Amino acid sequence: MAHKFVIEQNKAGEYVAKFKYNSEIIFWTEGYSSRANAQNAIDSIKKNGPDAPVEG
Repeated sequence: MAHKFVIEQNKAGEYVAKFKYNSEIIFWTEGYSSRANAQNAIDSIKKNGPDAPVEG
């Protein structure tokens, strides 16, 4: 699968949710103190993203 979410730790030890296409990072979240919070961010994007308006 070319598209995927991954959760990685940054240099500060925070968990960051990233969306990747092939090996390229398309976007990432802020750093979270727990893996569960990063997973919640992914779940929110999946749930709310399809109905989000496009501005600009």
